[in-house]
Amino acid sequence: MERSNQLIVVRGGGDLATGVVQKLVRSGFPVLILETPRPAAIRRKVALSEAVYDGTSKVEDINCQKCANWQEAKAVLAMQEVALLVDPAAACLPEIKPWAVVDAILAKKNLGTTKVMAPKTIALGPGFVAGQDVDIVIETMRGHNLGRLLTAGSAQKNTGVPGLIAGFGQERVMHAPCAGNFRAVEAIGAFVHKDTPIGFIQTGQGEVAVAASLTGILRGILRAGYPVTKGFKLADIDPRQSEYENCFTISDKARCIGGAVLEALLYLENREQK
Repeated sequence: MERSNQLIVVRGGGDLATGVVQKLVRSGFPVLILETPRPAAIRRKVALSEAVYDGTSKVEDINCQKCANWQEAKAVLAMQEVALLVDPAAACLPEIKPWAVVDAILAKKNLGTTKVMAPKTIALGPGFVAGQDVDIVIETMRGHNLGRLLTAGSAQKNTGVPGLIAGFGQERVMHAPCAGNFRAVEAIGAFVHKDTPIGFIQTGQGEVAVAASLTGILRGILRAGYPVTKGFKLADIDPRQSEYENCFTISDKARCIGGAVLEALLYLENREQK
């Protein structure tokens, strides 16, 4: 079968999923992203899921178009671009019959992906059992096993602690101190100072400021107007002042995981042919 006929459905279009999509598209696979009606990506400049809001999105050399239905999606795929459907339940799968499904939602739990969805199924991170829920699980925890293919068992459990950057971990991520609608006052790529506001949460009693937890570059921030609950992730700061360009390019982790997904698909294909 030619690669152009091997449709891959990727559930989720966040920053890690986008790294996967780029790797697959560059390798000749057509890719359809399935997203929710209101994606909550923080690293929005490197997330193809932004097409849900804007109609189109572009990350590095990959173009994505939001489509109303499968017929529109087929036309976009024929132009060798990424198509996106708002379909969080993956209800379109019986109609489109993909060659493979990749769960890249990164919800830390299984939101409904099963082995019956496609001949080849892959999931990223914890919440899945390889050989039971999907064919292969890919480790997403930073460290020695990042990108490792698991044909049995599960990925490491989520620690809730972000990876270290310049010695900072938990400190570089900001969460909502209360529920309400988030209003950003700083943009991705801005240099922010510790304890100065990067946004506000609008509540019934007024606005609550969200202060920068570090001095550094704002690598990601939630879309303005998004409704949040207490503890919801709002923003991510990189303390390295020289890393401005990284706000707009796919991360090392996303590229690694993208390569692992490609490896997993070829592994399953080779195993099938033996």
